[in-house]
Amino acid sequence: MTATPDLSTAEWRKSSYSEGGANDCVEVADNCPGVIPVRDSKQPQGPVLVFGASPWASFLTYVTD
Repeated sequence: MTATPDLSTAEWRKSSYSEGGANDCVEVADNCPGVIPVRDSKQPQGPVLVFGASPWASFLTYVTD
């Protein structure tokens, strides 16, 4: 089992594809070394998905192609 990273200092930003409203907003924190936390902006205290840097890069490559 992997330990959950401390996200208390995470600096969240909304997806550039966000409409700016309350619908379907994804937030990512870029300032967490080695991991990429992702959450739903409508539920900032809710669950966070945490990806390794390499799988996240692969995901971004896939969705941008």
